[in-house]
Amino acid sequence: MNRLKSLDVMRGLTVALMILVNNGGEHNYSFLEHSKWNGLTPCDLVFPFFLFMMGMSTFLSLKKTEFKPSAAIYRKIAKRTVLLFLIGLGINWFDMICNGGGLDFAHLRIWAVLQRIALCYGVVAMLAITLNHRYFIHTIIGLIVIYMGILVFGNGYAYDASINILAQVDRSVFGIDHLYHRSPVDPEGLLSTIPAIAHTMIGFLCCKYISIAGQTVESKIKVLKVAGLVMVALGFGLSLIGFGINKRIWSPSYVFVTCGFASWILGILVQFIDGRGAATDSAATDDSQKKLQKDNILTRGLLAFGMNPLFLYVMSEALAILFGSFGIKADIFAGIHILITDDYVASLTYALFFVAIHAVMGVWMYHKKIFIKL
Repeated sequence: MNRLKSLDVMRGLTVALMILVNNGGEHNYSFLEHSKWNGLTPCDLVFPFFLFMMGMSTFLSLKKTEFKPSAAIYRKIAKRTVLLFLIGLGINWFDMICNGGGLDFAHLRIWAVLQRIALCYGVVAMLAITLNHRYFIHTIIGLIVIYMGILVFGNGYAYDASINILAQVDRSVFGIDHLYHRSPVDPEGLLSTIPAIAHTMIGFLCCKYISIAGQTVESKIKVLKVAGLVMVALGFGLSLIGFGINKRIWSPSYVFVTCGFASWILGILVQFIDGRGAATDSAATDDSQKKLQKDNILTRGLLAFGMNPLFLYVMSEALAILFGSFGIKADIFAGIHILITDDYVASLTYALFFVAIHAVMGVWMYHKKIFIKL
């Protein structure tokens, strides 16, 4: 299929929101906070949207090779997986360095967002070139059912690390000092990577279904919206029979609800962006300057984020660490408070300012046709 601009726009929207929700102050509106345990806030949609989009990007990337395994493809998948994991580990280490504990490897956190992305990409990419795609649905169901069993028999919903199997496995394998300590379980831990892999496979399949030759934009929209409604209904259905929506443990209901919302929103974006004759073969071709001029300012900004998602996310994490460690964040907040006394509005203002910094970088890179990929 011709590349849908909406894919890049949604990926850009997701990265921009990731930066926004990660960089508020001490007083945040509820929609900028993750649920403490069971429940769903807008903030809880950001990371799963990114995994869904990564599944779609994996399909588009491997489709160029017709999903045929080769030594070169294996090396490419292995390289991306390892580099993503190491970059994520490096961010954790950089945080320790800036806080004076660079040599305290005994407390280096193993898991984080990029590490989960690395594992999900690696597994799904390998499955894509070794497993017949008709069995993807079976694999997704199998992974979800296995994880449901783990949750039921291992007290997976218990808000108590001493009895929750997810926490116990991570503590046994990696040690408590290498884990996240702000909730009973590490939100990017080992066992909860199982449903996250299924999550990424759903994104892969959605992209496959809208890539069928001869499909019109209208048919793609219909597939995405119908799939979204079915998954949202399934997710809420699971929540009613004891499998509550929970980001911390990446519950099965959370997988389906967030994938459903992602599919539905992508369908809307396809309708309003590509459905109006704005589809392009690529957002990074030689006439990108001309395309940039045609798009409105919001689309331009989101495309800029969407074409350099990894770089801008890593930069946001690095700058957030630097700003926090060297008092820059506090100084900016002090300046904001001179004009805005409400703590919540000030926090949102700072978060928007932080996103704006990266938007400027992203738009400049897009203008200069600089696209950083692994």
